[in-house]
Amino acid sequence: MPGIFDSKNFNSEVFMAYVQKTPNLNRNELLKSKAIRNRADIAAKFTDQVGGNYATVPIFGRIGGAAQNYNGSTDITANKFKTYTQGRVVVGRANAWVETDFGYDITGGTDFMAQIASQVGEYWDDIDQQTLLSVLKGIFSMTGAKNLEFVNGHTYDVSDKTDGSGVFGAVTLNNAIQKALGDNKAKFTLAIMHSAVATGLENLNLLEYMKYTDSDGIERSLPLATLNGKLVLIDDTMPVEEVPAAGEVAAYTKYTSYVLGDGAIEYTDCGAKVPYETDRDPAKNGGQDTLYGRQRKIFAPYGISYKDNTVLSPTDANLENGANWTLANSNEGGSSEYFPHKAIPIARVVTRG
Repeated sequence: MPGIFDSKNFNSEVFMAYVQKTPNLNRNELLKSKAIRNRADIAAKFTDQVGGNYATVPIFGRIGGAAQNYNGSTDITANKFKTYTQGRVVVGRANAWVETDFGYDITGGTDFMAQIASQVGEYWDDIDQQTLLSVLKGIFSMTGAKNLEFVNGHTYDVSDKTDGSGVFGAVTLNNAIQKALGDNKAKFTLAIMHSAVATGLENLNLLEYMKYTDSDGIERSLPLATLNGKLVLIDDTMPVEEVPAAGEVAAYTKYTSYVLGDGAIEYTDCGAKVPYETDRDPAKNGGQDTLYGRQRKIFAPYGISYKDNTVLSPTDANLENGANWTLANSNEGGSSEYFPHKAIPIARVVTRG
């Protein structure tokens, strides 16, 4: 059998096009929900600032101040227009696969390039999902008075309740988004939860699964649902914590769900000099081809700044460290104003199921 990757004939641009065309339901629905906002314009900033891995971008505040009396004799006092700065860091990831990893996909008449691209595309989708979850864990681990206004105000935790109200129920989502944004709760469009949480809601007939008709004309359910008018993505990579028994309280499982609104996460694909390439080693294992993949992306939570501009690419542990995050602010020292947390459409719901 000829080399699957065949480094002599491998066209990285064609392969990348295959990868980008890989259908991914969760990614597509995230984009449709508008929770993920593509900011391709940000990529250009990284050629000018701090070696191309960290950039500071402005977030313009809103005008405000109390209206003053206009009577012909009272001076008008001007209000300052605040500009907040937000640090964004590029997350770089790479991996490689030898030909034999994909050998089982190769059958007569099969488009092997599409098969490999599909697997690579799905792999990067999983990596992106992990990056996004690490970012969310990090921002909900922030400390400091102003940052805790966001953390506490946008967290709805009922997991300590033992009377049955500690599970995700009919009113949980509505209560959580009202706590986070008050009368702006309609900004939320998407919830991401573990299948155990979704199953509990399904058993209460609270979830309505979307349908599609396959090529044979058969209607099937999608792993997507709606709850209180919000799209629900079901993903078992969501945080799960086993809480041990304590005194008279029995052990239980604690689940974290996230709720996102329009533009909650701003995404930028910064690209890599060589996203995909192959290399042949004629001696290793009698001869083998290796496919290399690289990516550089930003997942920036709106209104929240990544502080560490010294790291070339943060690890998941770096992203999960609350000390590396802060609300965007005006950088005026002791008189700095912080971005209003009520304008950040991100919430966390913690339940027993």
